[in-house]
Amino acid sequence: MIAAQAALETKMLLRNGEQLLLTVVIPTLLLVLFSSVDIVDTGAGKSVDFLTPGVLALAVMSTAFTGQAIATGFERRYGVLKRLASSPLPRWALMTAKTASVLVTEVLQIVLLTVIAFALGWSPHGNPAAVVLLLVLGTAAFSGLGLLMAGTLKAEATLAAANLVFLLLLVGGGVIVPLDKFPAGAQDVLGLLPISALSDGLRDVLRHGAGMPWGDLGILSVWAVVGLAAAGKFFRWE
Repeated sequence: MIAAQAALETKMLLRNGEQLLLTVVIPTLLLVLFSSVDIVDTGAGKSVDFLTPGVLALAVMSTAFTGQAIATGFERRYGVLKRLASSPLPRWALMTAKTASVLVTEVLQIVLLTVIAFALGWSPHGNPAAVVLLLVLGTAAFSGLGLLMAGTLKAEATLAAANLVFLLLLVGGGVIVPLDKFPAGAQDVLGLLPISALSDGLRDVLRHGAGMPWGDLGILSVWAVVGLAAAGKFFRWE
């Protein structure tokens, strides 16, 4: 039942033009544009080496947080979740299926972005296990926050808030603009955001060949635990 629901969730996501734009087209355009045109000072080295880890983090956020929050919010509004909750599929299994759908979509995103990055001259380094762990914890953190938003706000409010958060974190999360371009006081605060921890962790590993970025992993773990726990407690199915 979980596999069937996960396949259905994935098909619905990939058939949704707006979600596809958010999860695939926007990260791809950002990677190509900012790697090809010298708009932002990304420091020494090739721009694509700085941008690719940030765009991978953005792809995770767009799917696990923004896309999932909006889709789940409207499913809740139209009574889809209520009907599914009364079916033989348990509620935990439904959330598991949604998570599996997010992971499948992320794999497709990462493969596409990786191919494009290599075509642009990307030269990654580092431990693949560290990359996978960062992506998994980032997915858990953003999924918890997305489900919390979808399960507590009205659908229209979720739509507006999720897109606003996406834009704010795109600008202030170290995805395109390095955090050291911000004032010193702001850097300390921005560095605690899940998008900053994910993008910086991926950048440390893939650009600088670092080992396990324990600090960033710790930040993501805290966000994942808090977000998922809050979503589990406050999520309203109706």
